[in-house]
Amino acid sequence: MTSLLPVAQAAVSVRDDRGTTITLAQPARRIISLAPHVTENLFAIGAGGQIVGAVDYSDYPPAARQIERVGGYNGFDLERIRTLKPDLVIAWQSGNPQRQLDQIRAMGIPVYVNESGKLSDIPSSLERLGVLAGQSAGASRAAAAYRTQLARLEKTYSQRQPVRVFYQVWKQPLLTINGQQYISDALRVCGAVNVFAGQPVLVPTVDIEAVLAARPQAIITSGGEEGRPLAQWQQWRSLPAVQNSQLHVLPPDILVRMGPRLVEGTAALCEAVEQARKGGR
Repeated sequence: MTSLLPVAQAAVSVRDDRGTTITLAQPARRIISLAPHVTENLFAIGAGGQIVGAVDYSDYPPAARQIERVGGYNGFDLERIRTLKPDLVIAWQSGNPQRQLDQIRAMGIPVYVNESGKLSDIPSSLERLGVLAGQSAGASRAAAAYRTQLARLEKTYSQRQPVRVFYQVWKQPLLTINGQQYISDALRVCGAVNVFAGQPVLVPTVDIEAVLAARPQAIITSGGEEGRPLAQWQQWRSLPAVQNSQLHVLPPDILVRMGPRLVEGTAALCEAVEQARKGGR
């Protein structure tokens, strides 16, 4: 006779990006995501239907827009989080207030901290989320596809003639990235050199004179600002990037979120770098 009782699920355990071991009595069924890229990661592994709360700007895939909001970059609604009764909260180390994460832990809710630093970290992140959400099969598929695409890009571009790139994060104030920021890792995959890699701050402020002195062969942004975010550079005709018409605005979001679409963003970045490589000859 076949039993109609539900099959008991075993406990799951993984180590998060702070080195803390997170153990759940069974895979999480009610998850709150505290970063847009975490939301994307959960959908990518097949756990989108398990998300009961998310933060502002969790807008991809489109189904994510229907998830109840629990706050944004300025902080979270802790009472709303409590009411949603999550069995797991997934946080972003560099983007969430530590004080509020501690308050969530004090409620007795497990908090897994995500903090990928390099492109190659993303597949492991997907796989660990898969364990916690009971979606290991979907996570393995997503991780394998990502690794394959990233390896193909690195093999194709990384050893080509170096191209000096200024990556503009924001126009006013003028922000860029140093060598430890993950977009700089994407530039490396593309065979590009980040002209401000040596800066001590992850997202430093620079001035126009420093960019002119660096003489980048390409200026690239990911289109986070409206209008024409690179138009100001047209007046500096001495810049190689301007002389050779190598000002590139990439589609928004695909290069600025640490999720599966980052490999698509890296592909678009490599195409821009390759245009500069050919245009600068």
